[in-house]
Amino acid sequence: MTTVVREAFAGAVGAAGADAEFAVDAGASALAAAGWEQAGPAVLAALDDLLSGCRGRGWGNPDLVRMARRELGPEHVRLAERLLAVDGAPRPEATALLTAYAREERLDRFGAATAVLELVRLLGRLPRITPLTAAPPRPAAGSGAGSKLGRIRALLAKAESTPYPEEAEALSAKAQHLMARYSVDEALLAGPAPGDGPGARRVGVDRPYEAPKALLLDAVASANRCRAVWSAEFGFSTVVGYEADLEAVEVLYTSLLVQAETAMLRGGGAARAKGRKNLSRNFRESFLIAYAGRIGERLASATRDATREAGEEGGGSAEVLPVLAAREVAVGRAADEMFPQTRSQRLKGRDREGWEHGTAAADGARL
Repeated sequence: MTTVVREAFAGAVGAAGADAEFAVDAGASALAAAGWEQAGPAVLAALDDLLSGCRGRGWGNPDLVRMARRELGPEHVRLAERLLAVDGAPRPEATALLTAYAREERLDRFGAATAVLELVRLLGRLPRITPLTAAPPRPAAGSGAGSKLGRIRALLAKAESTPYPEEAEALSAKAQHLMARYSVDEALLAGPAPGDGPGARRVGVDRPYEAPKALLLDAVASANRCRAVWSAEFGFSTVVGYEADLEAVEVLYTSLLVQAETAMLRGGGAARAKGRKNLSRNFRESFLIAYAGRIGERLASATRDATREAGEEGGGSAEVLPVLAAREVAVGRAADEMFPQTRSQRLKGRDREGWEHGTAAADGARL
């Protein structure tokens, strides 16, 4: 049975072009004929080997689920989550796991086997990517940094949800101040600890309009003294920076993306009210490009103000600037080591009305 399973996996992964569908169907037929009672243990063992190989090529569990969501269907995502959720913990017996999956997805044996092999084909063909570098652990500074980030999250959530503009403005002003100071305060409190250094994490950049979204993430990363490198073919950016800054980047990017999409719908409504019947892709891309550019300017300004404020409170810029400069150098060096070859991509808005609405939305965004 192990031979049947491995031949099915090898066929699914190795077939090219028009032969891929035939190979998956043939392998699924063989697995379905055997049944999960016979094939289940060998299938799960082969899947374990496949996932181990993915990790050896630099792919983390969240990356694998993201790729399934990007390239396949919901049933494949749930299969990947089922397989990875028990990683490192006792897991159900193979036959029970696969039988339960087929039952919950309402798939017959052939359908379930097809889903397994389609996921196998995707994961088995993933290339080697740059592995993530974890930030070295260090003792907690005891400064309440976690509570600050929690306050930022809460303020942004309220600012996004409140129907009252005055309340949103008050919340956003406070969130903007805390976000800008968070990075500076954490750097000063941590100091040049021995062995301390930047790490990296991957942030998903989802379809559609991935390039403008990656531009927005780059703007947020730069304002928080991080570097972002977009991997367009895989739908994520790798953000390099110190741990507290990486956390801030994800929180702020997620909030701004939600606000951008909401504002784009609102801007589209205004455009239609002026007689524009359809919103083109150019309108939406121009909106998001302008939004990202203006947000970058606002964040950079907030960071400069926070740095100046921290210097005034801490005894002058002579204490603040060297620490921040050293971190920026360390982040740049780490990013260059991880990605020695990168290229810049210039984005150009092609719709004037979309650009104007995007700029206006960024000016009103709640940071």
